[in-house]
Amino acid sequence: MSFSAAPSSMSPGTLYVVATPIGNLDDISARALKVLAEVSLIAAEDTRHSARLMQHFGIATPLAACHEHNERAEGSRFIARLQAGENVALISDAGTPLISDPGYHLVRQARAAGIAVVPVPGACALIAALSAAGLPSDRFIFEGFLPAKAVGRRARLEQVREEPRTLIFYEAPHRILESLEDMRAVFGEERPALLARELSKAFETLKGLPLGELCAWVAADSNQQRGECVVLVAGWQAPEGEDAVSAEALRVLDLLLAELPLKRAAALAAEITGVRKNLLYQVALERQQ
Repeated sequence: MSFSAAPSSMSPGTLYVVATPIGNLDDISARALKVLAEVSLIAAEDTRHSARLMQHFGIATPLAACHEHNERAEGSRFIARLQAGENVALISDAGTPLISDPGYHLVRQARAAGIAVVPVPGACALIAALSAAGLPSDRFIFEGFLPAKAVGRRARLEQVREEPRTLIFYEAPHRILESLEDMRAVFGEERPALLARELSKAFETLKGLPLGELCAWVAADSNQQRGECVVLVAGWQAPEGEDAVSAEALRVLDLLLAELPLKRAAALAAEITGVRKNLLYQVALERQQ
């Protein structure tokens, strides 16, 4: 495959969305290095940060800023070069662009202009954390960064309180403890969770505990409140048996059980409360035993 930097009047160039390491530089792929070395321009979230990465690998391709503050306004500049036949690589400071990082507007503009957008996969903190968490990974939901203020954060957590898929969040180190405390308050002390911190770096930590214990562990060790953080929380599980029935429905069922046969009491309680008859029948059996 060729990634020629030479402009062409025949066809537009290609926008490569290139994942870069999240810590350990050995995680960069041979394909990513080849693309970054051969494109005409690299659109980088922070050119100073990325310049060090390019220098490490001996890549001399020019860098241009493409971050959340200029992406919409400056996107046309990159599109013009792509339309002139040049190839451009899009990178973020670490990991996969667009995943809680800039790049969405540029990719959207490129696709709208008929320019080919090609992913060059690699490191992604949320996937790395999920792969080692020991939580269900067949279905998950990525919520990115929670709101910085407590009111907004609690409101967002309430929205996903009964989400059955594994929940994944990014969090800043200076907010990790208060975010965990809010998760404990909303999801409960016993909900399984995992903190993945500084993935692929020297002080990498993956700690899985119920939220109540995880909060206490992070609070007791200030070192766990540093670096890049990913938090995974087990999805909500519907309660079974008596736990699935409201206190009022149980009160009605108990009153009827005192006067009627079990089957009739369950059926009448279902009519009164709207709870499924089969569930109330099972609960009635358990309570009589």
